[in-house]
Amino acid sequence: MQNKQELYIFNPEHDMALANFSPYYKIPAEIIRMKEDLCFLPLWYSAVNTLVYVYNKDLIQVFKNQISSFAHVSDDRFTDDIQALNADVEIYPWGWNPALVHSLQDDALQHVVLPDERKLEHIRFLSSRERTVAVLDSLSSVVGICGNSFRCTEIALIKEVMAIYNNVILKSPWSGSGRGLVRISSETWNSNAEGWVSRVIRTQGCVMAEPIYNKVLDFAMEFYSDNDGIVSFLGYSLFDTDSHGAYKYNYLMSDTKIEQKLSEFVSVDLLSHVKDFLISKTSTIISGGYTGYFGVDMMICLEKGEYLLHPCVEINLRMNMGVVSRILFNKYVEVKSEGKFFVEHYFSESEALSKHGELSSLYPLVKNESGRIVSGYLSLVPVTSTTRFHAYMIIKE
Repeated sequence: MQNKQELYIFNPEHDMALANFSPYYKIPAEIIRMKEDLCFLPLWYSAVNTLVYVYNKDLIQVFKNQISSFAHVSDDRFTDDIQALNADVEIYPWGWNPALVHSLQDDALQHVVLPDERKLEHIRFLSSRERTVAVLDSLSSVVGICGNSFRCTEIALIKEVMAIYNNVILKSPWSGSGRGLVRISSETWNSNAEGWVSRVIRTQGCVMAEPIYNKVLDFAMEFYSDNDGIVSFLGYSLFDTDSHGAYKYNYLMSDTKIEQKLSEFVSVDLLSHVKDFLISKTSTIISGGYTGYFGVDMMICLEKGEYLLHPCVEINLRMNMGVVSRILFNKYVEVKSEGKFFVEHYFSESEALSKHGELSSLYPLVKNESGRIVSGYLSLVPVTSTTRFHAYMIIKE
């Protein structure tokens, strides 16, 4: 271990905690279960000399046994005792919010430098869906681009947007992935929708209203902002969502193959122009106020017989599953292979363990000479009879 420690924490409640913005935010029981089941996930995207916070050290041996055909991991990579960390430890969570800072302070980490209130307020500002408006406005004149977003501070403004586009999606400025979204039209507007809008405007200041586009596929560009505010392009992520916009899985494939897939619909020159613009624009917006990974969700849409690029559906200013999938492929998968990265939710005891056994049998792990996965199934977290959330990947030649 190096003298300076780095600790990675998986806190999937981040978006909801940031929306609540209270040190005393109470995490829903289902999300507590998720963070406990998936807390081993940072092992795969962190460096080999870093620490990963886990909630149950008894699962370490289970995990090591389940991944032994692929890798051998030292017990020293994991800790469940934050108080035992060095005074100069650096903490890398999924995302920073007041509730996480408060919980770390409660764990006697007063000696560790944590984001102060001003820093947290800036992160919340940067994380708002309102930031998409400036990006879309700046790109609106580019040929091959679609996408509009309107900041509405009163119901009358929303009705004006519906009068123009009819079918729209309303978004709260802050919410969890796939949450805080309401599809509405002039015909379906009712008292429930009006109540939801009024509540969000009262608590978050506005509602974002956006036209609903004919989506062909979802993807994202992933970036990293360093301590000096310099933004660099990490790569693409190609993913799928359900009918409600909730995340389903990421494709695991090379950047080259993803770009080839996207170029079936829009030009590589357009993608390159948007990437360069986003590096410049986000550098200005973030301006040193955030260090870490972030992603910009995008869509390919089919409008009036033409494929168009929606360049900024959302900006996810935190670690995200797209970055995880990009790193998983780049670090562990044979470049000619392809696969999928899944996060599954099970509702009954032993369901995950049964699925783990089935996938292990169906897709035995095959590695090349350098140790990269050519094909097969690999669980990325320990699986037991009580597991309800499971992260894994399946690779095929």
